[in-house]
Amino acid sequence: MAVVPLAPKTPRTGARSAAHEGRALHKGQQTKLAIIDAALGLATQIGLEGLSIGVLAEVTGMSKSGVFAHFGSREELQISVIREYFGRFEQEIFYPALHEPRGLPRLQALFSNWMKRVTVEIQSGCIFISGAVDFDDRPGPVRDALASSVKTWLAAVQRAVVQAKEEGQLVPDADASQIGFEIHALILAVHYEARFLKAPGSLERANKAFKQILARYGAAGPAVKTVAPKAANVKPLRKSTTRSVTPSKQE
Repeated sequence: MAVVPLAPKTPRTGARSAAHEGRALHKGQQTKLAIIDAALGLATQIGLEGLSIGVLAEVTGMSKSGVFAHFGSREELQISVIREYFGRFEQEIFYPALHEPRGLPRLQALFSNWMKRVTVEIQSGCIFISGAVDFDDRPGPVRDALASSVKTWLAAVQRAVVQAKEEGQLVPDADASQIGFEIHALILAVHYEARFLKAPGSLERANKAFKQILARYGAAGPAVKTVAPKAANVKPLRKSTTRSVTPSKQE
């Protein structure tokens, strides 16, 4: 009786195909993140409005169709940049402050970290501010993404103010919305004074004004951290895997 040889084992095409697709997906995601990183660098210099598939393709050395395949539209590219900027912003400013106790120490850390970011953005520009100029009167998804990010951040600052009030570190009738407004106004003033007018001493005046805000509302606690006005020693925003922050994450 003839012996029929065993058929050679065939590869598990399904598993191999899945693994191949997984590697391709991972590589595609890495490419997309690299494009967003390049777009973010451009946006800080030329603004969100200056971003285009063509400009980004030229900077990254990719084809227009290659860049377009990852986003589908200029609008989606702009929104992706906003999300990435906000993710890095919160990693550098918000999360380190959570290591501080509730109340004034945390509020002071938020402001201190924010001012450190300002020292960099005096040179590079702030997407929140430049984006507000470009999209303030242009309804749509890009404006919505910008406004949502800014509102989320300001709500986190206001929550820190509320906690300081709850800890008895601010007077009982302190208006958290007003205090948050005044703190935000300081940051906007520093950008205008230092970046546009090139006025010396802007950072020092902002730190002094922050102390005066706390004193006016009855704050008594640790000394407010100050920030040296030298931007050269401050690193750019670090990459982040976090995408959103809500005031409820503050303990």
